Amino acid sequence: MFIRRRRGWEIPEREVTPESAMLGRRAMLGATAAALTVTASRSAGAWELFGGAPVKPVALLPLSAPRNAKYDAGRPLTPDSEATSYNNFYEFGESKSVADAAQALKLAPWTIELAGMVKSPRTIGYDDLLKRMSLEERVYRHRCVEAWAMTVPWIGFPLADLVKLAEPLGSATYVKFTTLADPKQMPGLHKPWYPWPYTEGLTMQEAMNELAFLSVGLYGKTLPPQNGAPIRLNVPWKYGFKSAKSIVRVEFTDQQPMTFWEGLQASEYGFWANVNPAVPHPRWSQAEERLIGTDKVVPTEIWNGYGAFVAAMYSDKTKERLFA
Repeated sequence: MFIRRRRGWEIPEREVTPESAMLGRRAMLGATAAALTVTASRSAGAWELFGGAPVKPVALLPLSAPRNAKYDAGRPLTPDSEATSYNNFYEFGESKSVADAAQALKLAPWTIELAGMVKSPRTIGYDDLLKRMSLEERVYRHRCVEAWAMTVPWIGFPLADLVKLAEPLGSATYVKFTTLADPKQMPGLHKPWYPWPYTEGLTMQEAMNELAFLSVGLYGKTLPPQNGAPIRLNVPWKYGFKSAKSIVRVEFTDQQPMTFWEGLQASEYGFWANVNPAVPHPRWSQAEERLIGTDKVVPTEIWNGYGAFVAAMYSDKTKERLFA
C-alpha cells in the first residue's frame, strides 16, 4: 500500500482557506504531528522532541530609540504577547508555537558576513555593526502570505545604511540574505526536504528603498529569538516570508537569488512577493487579512498600504509576477 506523506508546504484546501478568516495553513505534516508539536511546545519546550534539554528564556535587554512618525501604520499595535508568541520560524518548528524551542538560539558572539560583489569582503561583529548605526523605531504593518497580519514597533536602521557600509560594486544588482543554519540549535534543520539554509533576496533598488529596514529590537527591547534575533530584515510592502530572520550573511550579486520558498514551490511563492489583494494565492484569497490579537478581518491593501513609497519601483516590470 502506498502512503503519501505531505511535506511542509503541502496542505489540504480545507485547512488553508476557512471562509470565516481566509487563513492559509501551510506546514502541516498531518494532525498527529501537529498535535505533538503544539503539546510539546506548550509543556517542556519543542526542543525536547529532538533529544535536547529545556532551555531558559533568552534575557531581553531594554532598547530605546526615537520613533520615526513618518511611517505611522494607521493601526493599533499588536499586543507584545501576541507578536512574540505567534511566529513562523521553520528552523525551530512548523507550528506557530516555536517560542520555546527558539530560546536555544545562541545570540553571542554573532557575526555577519558581507560577501560577493563588494569592494572588500569581510565579516563584521554584531556589536561593531551597531556602533556604526543610528537606531530608530518604526511602526510597520506585517502581512503574512497566510492572510494574517500584525502591527509591530521595530527598532533598527535602514538597510541602505548596511549597503553603504558594505560598499558594493556598481555591477551588483541584487542582495541575498542568508539565515543561520545550525542543527545543534535548530531542530527544524533535521527536516531534509527543506532547502536549508533559509535565503531571501531583494533587488538593489528595493534594498535602497527607505522602507527596507534591519531590525534589532521591538517593543522597547532587544529582539526575542522567535522574532529573528539578533538581526532581521523587514520589507513591509511584501509578504512576511521575504523578511529573513537571524541573518548571518549578506551577499551582493548580479544574479537573481533563488529564495527558500521559491525553491520549494515557485508557483506559489515567487521572488517578488509584493502584497496585492486582487491577486490570490493559488490556494486561498488575499483580499482580506486577520489581525492577530483581535481576530478582526479587514481588507488587504495593495502594497500593504505602502504604495506611495514603493509602487514606482515596479512601473517598468509589466511582465513580472510581482504579487506572488
